[in-house]
Amino acid sequence: MWRLMGHKWEERSFYSYRPVRPSDLEILERIHGDIFPIRYESEFFQNVVHGRGIVSWAAVDHSRDDGRSDELIGFVTARVVLAKDSEIVDLLNYNSADTEWSLVYILTLGVIDSYRNLGIASSLILEVIKYASSIPTCQAVYLHVISYNIPAMHLYKKMSFKCIRKLPGFYLIDGQHYDSYLFVYFVKGCRSPCSPLKLLMVVMRYIRIGFQSITAKLWNDERKVGRWSRCKEAHSLI
Repeated sequence: MWRLMGHKWEERSFYSYRPVRPSDLEILERIHGDIFPIRYESEFFQNVVHGRGIVSWAAVDHSRDDGRSDELIGFVTARVVLAKDSEIVDLLNYNSADTEWSLVYILTLGVIDSYRNLGIASSLILEVIKYASSIPTCQAVYLHVISYNIPAMHLYKKMSFKCIRKLPGFYLIDGQHYDSYLFVYFVKGCRSPCSPLKLLMVVMRYIRIGFQSITAKLWNDERKVGRWSRCKEAHSLI
């Protein structure tokens, strides 16, 4: 937001970020209902506002002069999960499954219409990343994005999240299946074993194994050439 300071226009932020509180319950439920096609149970909201297994941040605008300067204009909710129990354990550093490594999973993120495109969502994501970075055992932040939410995908890519995989039919909304994309942000220098170099090495290894397998099969089949002439219409070499 811009304010006249002396003879210059300067940009000042009147947005701040704090934990979601019990007093936020009603508006938190309302914003979720307005933004998301999925309906969340009352237990979810109670867990958010009371911090039961869920961490959260609320964005508020202190410049409001309508008496609602501490009312939510945006939020993010997340939970800490064990890496070995997550769906991205195969993307983490080797032997992660044998340790107590953890991850932060973003559950919901939203900003009300009149405050969008002002950097609030990015700031909320940064709060999650800072929180994850403060946990000694945390390796990554991850989340799912529904396939038609293109603005969200652009936002996460801008925030250096990596789109790791596509999950067909992940969401079921009003009887219709929608695909999901899995995004991951590795914290504190952690690296996925699926880095370009390692991915190339894995691909080359499988190509080599496949070539060796085909060569061995062809070698064995050469000694059965009589059988191939009789069965070639029913079988293939690979």
